Amino acid sequence: SIVIKTPKGNWVFDAAEVSAMTMQGTTMYQIQGEPRFEAADPDIPKEDVTMVAAQANVPEDKAREALVATKGDIAEAIMKLAQ
Repeated sequence: SIVIKTPKGNWVFDAAEVSAMTMQGTTMYQIQGEPRFEAADPDIPKEDVTMVAAQANVPEDKAREALVATKGDIAEAIMKLAQ
């Protein structure tokens, strides 16, 4: 597998072929294959996790899961945990 990491997630190429070409001292790479995108988890601040855990009366790991599922939306995470 070939993985290209970006801030928003990773492009993963399974069973890919790579070719390299050097011209005037610069090497260019070409990847051939079917890519899939794996989105990165949103960056959740510790303060948000602590607040959601306190408001919903749940452990911090559950609060973090809810924040990831709601893409960092604090109000939505609290409502989700209250159900």
